[in-house]
Amino acid sequence: MTHRINRVVVLGAGTMGAAIAAHAANAGLEVDLLDIAPDELTEEEEGKGLTLESPEVRNRIVNAGFERMKNARPPALMSQRVAERMRTGNFEDDLERVKDADWILEAIVEKLEPKQELMARVEELAKSDAIISSNTSGIPLHSIAENRSDGFKKRFLGTHFFNPPRYLKLLEIIPTEDTDPELVEEVRAFGERVLGKGGVMAKDTPNFIGNRLGSFSMINAIRYAFENGYGIEEVDALTGPLIGHPKTATFRLQDQVGLDIAIGVAQNLYELVPEDESREQLRPPEKLEQMQENDLLGLKSGAGFYKRDKRDGETVFDVLNLESFEHEPAENPEIPLAEEAQKQGDLGARLRFIMQQAEEDRHARFLRDTILPDLAYASRRVPEISDTLENADHAMEWGYGHEAGPFRIWDLLGVGETVEQMQSLDIEVADWVREMLDGGNESFYKKDGTGELQFSPVKMEYEPVREDPMQLSLDALREEEDKEISRNDSASILDLGDGVLCLEIHSKGNSVDSAVVEMGNEALRRLEEEDEWLGLVIGNEGGNFCVGANLGEMAEEAKNGDLDEIGEAVDALQDLLMGFRFASKPVVAAPHGQTLGAGAEICLHADRICAAGETYMGLVETGVGLIPAGGGTKELVRRLVSPPMHTRAPSLPYVQEVFEKISMAKVSGSALEAREEGFLKEEDRVVMNGDHLIHATKREALELADGYAPPTRDKSIYAAGTVTRGALEVGAIRPMVWGGYASEYDGVIATHLARVLTGGNLSAPQWVPEEHILKLEKEAFLELLKNDKTLERIDAMLQTGKPLRN
Repeated sequence: MTHRINRVVVLGAGTMGAAIAAHAANAGLEVDLLDIAPDELTEEEEGKGLTLESPEVRNRIVNAGFERMKNARPPALMSQRVAERMRTGNFEDDLERVKDADWILEAIVEKLEPKQELMARVEELAKSDAIISSNTSGIPLHSIAENRSDGFKKRFLGTHFFNPPRYLKLLEIIPTEDTDPELVEEVRAFGERVLGKGGVMAKDTPNFIGNRLGSFSMINAIRYAFENGYGIEEVDALTGPLIGHPKTATFRLQDQVGLDIAIGVAQNLYELVPEDESREQLRPPEKLEQMQENDLLGLKSGAGFYKRDKRDGETVFDVLNLESFEHEPAENPEIPLAEEAQKQGDLGARLRFIMQQAEEDRHARFLRDTILPDLAYASRRVPEISDTLENADHAMEWGYGHEAGPFRIWDLLGVGETVEQMQSLDIEVADWVREMLDGGNESFYKKDGTGELQFSPVKMEYEPVREDPMQLSLDALREEEDKEISRNDSASILDLGDGVLCLEIHSKGNSVDSAVVEMGNEALRRLEEEDEWLGLVIGNEGGNFCVGANLGEMAEEAKNGDLDEIGEAVDALQDLLMGFRFASKPVVAAPHGQTLGAGAEICLHADRICAAGETYMGLVETGVGLIPAGGGTKELVRRLVSPPMHTRAPSLPYVQEVFEKISMAKVSGSALEAREEGFLKEEDRVVMNGDHLIHATKREALELADGYAPPTRDKSIYAAGTVTRGALEVGAIRPMVWGGYASEYDGVIATHLARVLTGGNLSAPQWVPEEHILKLEKEAFLELLKNDKTLERIDAMLQTGKPLRN
C-alpha cells in the first residue's frame, strides 16, 4: 500500500502544531490547522456584542496560534506566501475536513484523555488509507490508540518533531506493536524526501530517544555546575562549539527552549521511568524550580539565565546571579583550556586533549565529569529506546545540533580507554559494551569498503549502517579510487558517475579565490573537450555554498595598489561564469546555506538551480563598499528588467526593483523567497532535504543533457539609459542621503550601481550584449576600490563580520 500525501490536517494550533503545519506548507502540501472552539467569551468579545456562535469567536484560538506562527522568530514559514496554502478551523465546525486528509497529525495538549477522545472522532471521519499520527513527546503511543479498531492501529504511529520544526532535522518515528511496517517506512521516506527531515526509528518508551538522552544530559550538566561552583558563562564557554555543540551551549539553550518546558519534560520523564537506575539524576535541581517560581523562564519571559539589556547605547547580555536571582554584567571569564583545545584540531583531537587535562584543570574536569556519564547513560538505554546506535546518535545530532552523537564521540575518544576511565570514576557502563570489547571489537562503528558498519547491542555483531539512497556524499565519493579527478587547496573536481562532473568549492569560508577560478576553468575545459562528460554540477557539502569573493586576498592587493591584478581577477571570474552560462553542455548549481555575492553570481550563470530549502541568497557587495562585478548586476537586469521590455512596459519600476535588491544587500530567507526575489526561475528546483541536494542536482543535469542546446549570444540586456538613471538618482538615491537613511558614501556606491544598471552613458534606451554590462561592472568595482572608505568597509567586515556604515 503506497500513500500519496497531498493534504494534511494538523489538530492543535499550539506552538508545535502550528509550526508543524507551517513546515508541511513549506514543503508544498495543502494544510488545514484546527483547534478547539472557545467555550467562553473574552471581555472584548462581549463588548462587541459577539456570541459563542460568531465565526470570529469560533476560530479565535486557532487563529491566534496561526498568527503567532506567522510572526515567529526565527520564521516558521519559508515565505509569507506559503500561508496561502493553509486554512484554519475548529474541531466543532470543521473536523469534517479530516475526511479529505491523507495525513492527520495530532498535536493537542499533552493529556491522555483528550487525545483518546479526539482519536475516536478522527477514526469515524478519516478515510481508510489515511495516515494518523501523534506528535506527543511523552505519552505512550499505544495508550493513545487504546480502544481503537485494528484498522486504525495499523495506520497509527508517533511522528515527533523537534522545535522549531523548520530548522531541526530530527523526526522521531515511533511505531506501536500494531503499526503496519510498510507504512512506517513510507512515513520515513516521506519525512526525508518531502519534509526534508532525518527519520530516526524510536521505540514507544518514555520521551523516546532525543528527549530521554537530552534531558539526562541537560540536568546532569546543570546539577554538576551548581554543585561544584561553575558559573553560567564558564559552562556556556565550555559546552558549545568546543565540544561540537551549538553556540547556545547549555544555559543559552534553556533560555531559548523555555525553562518551564525543560523542567516539565524532565519531571514528566521522572514520573514515567520508575525502573531507570539514574532516575534520581533526572530530578531538576531546586535552583531551577526557584527560577521558574520567579518567572525566569528565558526568552519567553524576558529573562532567564541571561537578560538582554541596553547599556551606553550597546546591547548587552547580563548574567543571572544564582544566589540573589538578580542579573549582573557579564564577566567573560578567561578559559585557557578552550584556547589550547581549539589548537588541537578536529573534534576528536579536542576531546582527547580535554580528557587528558581533567585531573589538573577544573574546566577539563567539568567536561569529563559531564560527558562521560552522558555516554554511559546512552549505553544503558540501548536497546531499551532503540535497537541501533545510529538512531541514538542521529537523535542527538539532528535534534540538538551536536556534531557527533554519544557513540560517535565514544569512538573518537577510544572505547576501551574511555571504559577504563569510567571504571576509575565509578561510572556504570552497560554490560553489552564490555562484551563487545571482550569479543575483540574496539569500536562502535567501522568502515566496510565504501560503506560503514555499526555494532548491534541486540545481535552482538556488526550490521550495516543505513544508507539513504537519495544521498550522494562527496566525502564518501572522494574515498573511492579515481573519483577525485583534480584538486587544489580551494576546490576539487569529482566524478559523480553517469557522465556528470562536480566542481566542489572547499576554500576557507567557501569563498571564491584565484584557486577556485583556476579549478573552475579546468572543470569547464573538461566538460567542453572530453566526450565522456554530459553535464557539470557546482556544489559542496560545507556549511555554506559560498559566502562570496575572498575579501582578504582582494584587500591586500588593493592596499598595495595592485588594481591591475584585481582587474585581471575580475576578468577571470567574469570569463569563467560566462563560460558556465554558454557552455555546450548543461551546468547546474546546488546552493545551500549562505549563497552570497560571487556565490549567488555562480548560480545566476547556471542553466538550472537546485537549491536547498534553507538557501539564503543575495548580492551583498554594497555592504563592503562595492557592487557585484562577476555578472550579478547584469544577470538581475537580464532576468527582471529585460523580459517586460519586450512588451514596451516602462522600465523604471523594474530597474528600481533591481536597484533596491542590490543597494540594500537584500538576502532571501529561504529558497522560496529567492524565487520570489528573482534569483531562482520557476523551473528551478527546491530540495527540502539538504542531504539529497547533490543527488537531485546530478539528476537535473542528466535530464537537461538529453537534447541540450546552449543559450544564444545576442543583445539580451535592456539598457534603460541616462533618463532612467537620472530618475533613480533624483527619486531614490538623493532622498535617502538627504533624509539620513543612507550615508554620503552609500550615495556614491548607489550612483555607481545606477550607472551600471542603466547601461552607462547611453542617451537612449537600447538592447546591448551582456559584455557591455560586465565592462561597466568592472569599471565601477575598480573605481570603488580606490576609495579609502571602501577599504575601511572591507577591513570592518574582515575584523568583525559586520558591515560598517561610513
